[in-house]
Amino acid sequence: MRVTARLRRMGVTAAIAVVAGGTVAACSTAAVPPAVGAEPATAVTGAAAPPASGNAVTSYATAVRAVLPSVVLIRTADGLGSGVVLDRAGNIVTNAHVAGQATSLQIQRAGDPAPRPANLVGTYPQGDLAVIRAENPDGLAPAKFGDSAKAQAGDVVLAVGNPLGLAGSVTEGIISATGRAVIEPTTASTTAAALPDAIQTSAPINPGNSGGALVTASGHVIGIPTLAAVSPQGGGQAQGIGFAIPSNLARDIAGQIIKSGHVTNTHRAAVGARITTVTSVDGTAQGAALVAVTPGGPADRAGLRAGDVIRKLGPAPTPDADALLSALAAADPGQRVELTIMREGETRTVPVTLGTLPAT
Repeated sequence: MRVTARLRRMGVTAAIAVVAGGTVAACSTAAVPPAVGAEPATAVTGAAAPPASGNAVTSYATAVRAVLPSVVLIRTADGLGSGVVLDRAGNIVTNAHVAGQATSLQIQRAGDPAPRPANLVGTYPQGDLAVIRAENPDGLAPAKFGDSAKAQAGDVVLAVGNPLGLAGSVTEGIISATGRAVIEPTTASTTAAALPDAIQTSAPINPGNSGGALVTASGHVIGIPTLAAVSPQGGGQAQGIGFAIPSNLARDIAGQIIKSGHVTNTHRAAVGARITTVTSVDGTAQGAALVAVTPGGPADRAGLRAGDVIRKLGPAPTPDADALLSALAAADPGQRVELTIMREGETRTVPVTLGTLPAT
């Protein structure tokens, strides 16, 4: 999350709801001076979980030492965040909300007193991912990535980043769940982002952690921490509920950006229409209305038209546009689904073969 106090509402389908009525906060930080010293902090918090053998884990220092050289602090005019080094050319993956609208940024390794300039390679706001490149890659160590498809609930993980500018900070927890579909709604400076297959973790994720590394106990990066849930009661950060983009997806999208400067295959399902939330006279959400249908797209081929209101995608209710976006994030391109729609006061069921979400 970039260090602004920006909050984002979390949208999840009924089948995969995480916090009913809750919100999520993007984890970047307010523009505060980073605490970068000659000796990087490695403050690990949380109780260590015993392994299957029953022997208590007393330290994750080896894993921390393995990943710290690969996690950098990112500074823009709007705030601070984190990034993970991809290769020896100096390419770094981070969140789109960390990079923001900046074309030039600064990065800083933990323990390195001197920041160095970096440039934006490309951004993918729909999935909250971006790639930046350090002008001087000397000393930047590429991270070791694990297979995020093998992540499972109960695995011990570490969140490594720069919360509140505290370079090289580490928190500890477990994977709480996998396969979450989480929505970051539109803000004044960002478009709506859907995170398919997000990893839910109890490792504390704080402002400034966004774009950093979610790491296994063996030091392999399996996710990019992005969001923290916000409690519907009082709006404070919900403890122990954070989300990370799986590393397999992050590396795939980053690789496309590095190769061509943009994303060529989102791997995300779409109906081929512009959508908005339709409300009743009392302001209650009534469904996701089609504002315009893409000619030749899935909705058009299925006979849908502007004014139709989608109430369900398959079994998942879609009371608003965010819920539809979340349901699509949990679906696959090419998947055949039944849409329950309202048209001129009548309920209809329409089969649709989903397309692929364009990158722009």
